[in-house]
Amino acid sequence: MAKGKKVRVIIILECTSCVRKSVNKKSRGISRYITQKNRRNTPSELELRKFCPYCNKHTIHGEIKK
Repeated sequence: MAKGKKVRVIIILECTSCVRKSVNKKSRGISRYITQKNRRNTPSELELRKFCPYCNKHTIHGEIKK
């Protein structure tokens, strides 16, 4: 029997403002969170407001590819 794609997948959320700052080399690092999402309910990329310790404020964290 063939196995299907799993419904729950592990994704990585990365701070969008730190990524922009890293081009200018002002940021010390990039904030990342690991979480899961249901592929059937949210087929599009996930964006959540999370706390970034490098920016020291709540920013939008977007899904990145593994």
